[in-house]
Amino acid sequence: MEERCNDSNSRSTLYVVGTGPGGRPHMTAAAVAALENADVIVGYSTYLEQIPELLAGKEVVSTGMTQEVDRCRRAVELAEAGRCVAVVSGGDPGIYAMAGLVIEIAESRNSQISIEIVPGIAAINACASRLGAPLMTDFAAISLSDLLTPWEKIELRLEAAASADFVIALYNPKSKRRTGHIASARDIIFKHRSAETPVGIVTGATRENETVTLTTLGEMLSADIGMQSTVIIGNSTTRRWRDFLITPRGYDRKYDI
Repeated sequence: MEERCNDSNSRSTLYVVGTGPGGRPHMTAAAVAALENADVIVGYSTYLEQIPELLAGKEVVSTGMTQEVDRCRRAVELAEAGRCVAVVSGGDPGIYAMAGLVIEIAESRNSQISIEIVPGIAAINACASRLGAPLMTDFAAISLSDLLTPWEKIELRLEAAASADFVIALYNPKSKRRTGHIASARDIIFKHRSAETPVGIVTGATRENETVTLTTLGEMLSADIGMQSTVIIGNSTTRRWRDFLITPRGYDRKYDI
């Protein structure tokens, strides 16, 4: 870590820690060190339940879903009061997670605390690893959640990514409330891709409930897709071999492989 919270000359420190896709085996050494160094750990209850061994002896502030602002504000307040604080974020804290919100709240308060972002393995990395090599060329990650982003803007992003032949990774594809967005997204992409375009759906990557489904753009809506799923839709060159998806980077055009 850049500085230890208990160093007498250091400012109060707030770590924003990515714990990866699930559990200690997929956490970085830097993430583990940040949590061990903190006196207070703040996080969403579901993520904290995945790392019980790192919570022992710590003050834990646990909140539920949709309480992100309260969580991050409390973490900043605790750090300003001189505590060494770690905000736990699943995956990578800078990808659809807590890093931005922590910095925005600190900015609004003109806070002088030290903030360190500790990266983690993002869902897109974990899911791609289960599928083989679908992200070997340019790709776009798009969240289908319209809680914070207007659906009209999401549609524009889907259209742009599909028309430019990006591999597309869909985060937050479906929930109990949002049942139709994944179908709308598929229809937009369908205008630019064939029905046989390979699609990989990974749910609960690296966790005990992990499932991996290989399908096609034409058949993907028949698959089981939920909030823990990431849907990776191939581009015009993506192909399936055995249980792998491969999007060639272009080595075959330059080298004899």
